[in-house]
Amino acid sequence: MEENLRFLLVLGPLLVFVGPSECVRCFGSFDLTTGECSEDLGEVDLDDCCQNSQYGYEAEDGSCHSCGPPTWSPWSAWSFCNVLCGEGVRQRSRKCHGIGESECENSQDKLQTDVCNGTCCDDTGWGLWNPWTPCSVTCEGTGTRMRQRVCSSPPECRSACIGSSEEKESCEASNRCPVHGSWSSWAAWSQCSGSCINDQNVPSRARQRTCSNPAPSTDTVPPGINCPGDAFETQDCSELPNCPVDGNWGFWFPPGPCSVSCGEGLQLSLRRCDSPSPKYGGKLCEGPSTRSSVCQSPCPVHGVWSGWSNWGDCSSSCIPPGRSSVRTRHRSCSNPAPSLNPPGNGCQYDNSQMEHCNHLPHCPVDGNWGPWSAFTPCPVTCGVALQVSERRCNNPPPNHGGRPCPGDDKRTKLCSTQIHCPVNGVWAEWSDWSDCTYAWGGRDIRCLKSGGKQTRSRSCLHRAHNGSICSDGKLTDTQVCYNVDKCYVKGSWDGWEPWSLCLPACGNKSKRSRFRICKPDYSEYSQTIGRQREPAHFHGNPKADCGATPDGGKKYQIQYCLNVPPCT
Repeated sequence: MEENLRFLLVLGPLLVFVGPSECVRCFGSFDLTTGECSEDLGEVDLDDCCQNSQYGYEAEDGSCHSCGPPTWSPWSAWSFCNVLCGEGVRQRSRKCHGIGESECENSQDKLQTDVCNGTCCDDTGWGLWNPWTPCSVTCEGTGTRMRQRVCSSPPECRSACIGSSEEKESCEASNRCPVHGSWSSWAAWSQCSGSCINDQNVPSRARQRTCSNPAPSTDTVPPGINCPGDAFETQDCSELPNCPVDGNWGFWFPPGPCSVSCGEGLQLSLRRCDSPSPKYGGKLCEGPSTRSSVCQSPCPVHGVWSGWSNWGDCSSSCIPPGRSSVRTRHRSCSNPAPSLNPPGNGCQYDNSQMEHCNHLPHCPVDGNWGPWSAFTPCPVTCGVALQVSERRCNNPPPNHGGRPCPGDDKRTKLCSTQIHCPVNGVWAEWSDWSDCTYAWGGRDIRCLKSGGKQTRSRSCLHRAHNGSICSDGKLTDTQVCYNVDKCYVKGSWDGWEPWSLCLPACGNKSKRSRFRICKPDYSEYSQTIGRQREPAHFHGNPKADCGATPDGGKKYQIQYCLNVPPCT
């Protein structure tokens, strides 16, 4: 009945008191090993954050705290020995996390100290300094240079490397800095080298610039760099008309009828103006084309195109989205122009051409955000969590080197269920074993070879808000035993037990101890008890008689622990 009552009391809901509610930064995960928070949920009331015992929150000093029940972190790894050579100590620690951090079992057992010997007696520490780096400036000024060294010691000996791994010092550069050349602006274009285009030559024009803005230095080390590119630039004068070609007579033909409907026709003998023929407004052949009478009427002059001009500038410096960049060039019907009387034929086809500037790069397209999506449903059924809304950079997406959308593609908001999450129970440490007593009544079995039983119990702690009952194990434990407390038995010496840890764990009064092991002789006792032949346990501290110690020394030893750090 008494055991059942204890069980019911332990399983009753435990109220978790977190003090007056305050606004804290809440996190969705707390790591017991590192004591760090992760999965930032934002700012919320402490009461709401700690409705989930798996969460953590950030205190005003920036430290992270658990919302769960008081729980020890694992012991840290042992530190390196705190001395490089000789006897010192190493330490390890643990921390109590959770609401009510002083309520962990054995709450003062936060630090353990053990004796060690430094293994770095011959360690040399730092290696040699590496060479200095070049000065950060190369001319006309004060800069810095640096050198480094490497701690070649193994990890346990790193404290032998005292001081910085890096040195810096100022350095001077007194030489003049080189002046690199830069072009002046282009001069105006010169006049074309001719007034018209003939079959052998196209007139050109030129312009120039000088490497004088500024000129490269020649008296510095190194000297200044000359201007890249050419100082001269030429361009064909393709817009000029063709040069006139004067006609010249060919040989005389035999006489014949008048051969032309206009101009000078020949009735007897004729010659042709084709050596060469007149072109581009050149002079006709002088003199008669026949040797007899001439029939003469003016001939029409038909128009001929001039050469094409240079291409004009593109309509834009890059190809805009959805449109084109174009450029044009022109020509004139003036080489020669058609005569008016009699009327000559005009030039055929167009006087201008247009082409796409496909050689240009596409214009950058900066990205723009699309609309925000609706917030997701609250993802938890208890405590607080984050709802998420997203948007895409697709209105339009960035292209051709355009800037990405500024800002975040997600936004969140806290949702609170106003429901506390279940807190599952956790087993407390086992109690000490009870006295070994006779199983069927009040009979005293101390120092007798009659078996008894003893029990121990533990509590299911921190269960609240319909959390799970501790299920992986028993509330009580029973074992069979012999009561040998203060009983005289023979024994034999069996070496030393291990040294204890240093106590207290800090300060200059820390000590450790060990005792010789006087192993009782239980050979006259049965090693099992009862019909089930359960293994027997021996309870109590018998007065084992092991006689004098083998070397005549003490039965125990106490040593001061050296170089123990002071208490903080």
